Amino acid sequence: MRFVLGALALCLAAATASAEPVKVGLVGVLTGPQATLGQQVRDGFMLGMDQLGGKFAGQPAEITVIDDEMKPDGAVAKVRGYLEREHAPIIVGPTFSNIMAAIAKPTLEGGAILISPNAGSTAFAGKSCSPDIFVTSFPNDGPHAAMGKVAQDRGYKRVFLLAPNYQAGRDATAGFKRFYKGEVVDEAYVPLATLDFQAEIAKIAAAKPDAVFAFMPGGLGVNLVKQYRQAGLARIPFLSAFTVDESTLPAQRDAALGFLSAADWAPNLDNPANKAFVAAFEKKYDYVPGLYAAHGYDTAMLLDAALRATGGKTDKAALRAALEKADFTSVRGPFRFGTNHYPVQDYWLAEVVKRPDGKYQTEAREKILTADVDPYAAECKMPK
Repeated sequence: MRFVLGALALCLAAATASAEPVKVGLVGVLTGPQATLGQQVRDGFMLGMDQLGGKFAGQPAEITVIDDEMKPDGAVAKVRGYLEREHAPIIVGPTFSNIMAAIAKPTLEGGAILISPNAGSTAFAGKSCSPDIFVTSFPNDGPHAAMGKVAQDRGYKRVFLLAPNYQAGRDATAGFKRFYKGEVVDEAYVPLATLDFQAEIAKIAAAKPDAVFAFMPGGLGVNLVKQYRQAGLARIPFLSAFTVDESTLPAQRDAALGFLSAADWAPNLDNPANKAFVAAFEKKYDYVPGLYAAHGYDTAMLLDAALRATGGKTDKAALRAALEKADFTSVRGPFRFGTNHYPVQDYWLAEVVKRPDGKYQTEAREKILTADVDPYAAECKMPK
């Protein structure tokens, strides 16, 4: 669906401008239990477009929002149809890696560049890297690897791993073990639609690990954290990524207090760009942004910078070269793309807190990794 800026802020266009608009398809999950994540990405991206006056490099922008509904086949049909109708040069999205795997081929076959502000399948970070795929978040296992380092550094000898049963879940546990060399007492994988974690909680209670590491995004994380706290397991350190964050905290509330997360961004990062972003986001949307929103915002700013470098032209070779330079100010601080078009960036240990205004957020406590280069980049032989 397409809207003009000011009409629900879902599309930006300048009909009175003489230049052809830069067309972008913004793909993400906007319905169902994981919709909060896609909404955050969309809102962050659209805030960036608001601040750019609805234009990239002074040229009108036309953003079409595509709800992939977390259905790979449906996402493929929608993206392919959009590209056939509009011949757009850019697809931004999606939210989940199974959808990224599905839409990558039709996006590239349709002549567009794919820029993912969240899904970071490791498949495209290594041997299957592409000159026309960029990821502005991280490889799927990046934050998980960072949390594995925390577990290792803190001397946890026995850890229980819990994740959804899909590619990103497997990437998560593999990433955790990149740095963690202690004993994994169990690895439990649950369906993406899981809402009841009593069986997994019983296993944790019986195993008595030194810590639990969980990757449970969106609605999965809401239920897991509540049930974990209710079961009296909060005495066991709860380490996570994408489980306690600004997309889930409004529902988790006090149940998540003190729980830890690893991320490349937090609302309290002390740099001017981030302070301005968080203030503007909360003023516009009246909720605390999460890393999904931060990545969406950064993606809009990345695109603007790249199109400024090309003089507003969407010629693929020129746009690709400009994107590779990543010449924009990220809300994360230092940011650049590696040779595989995945970020080289810092990771932080964040803790869930309750703010004086009653809202909940994560706050960065210490840096875990600096300018981290993912291990897949060495396998990427980027075609010229």
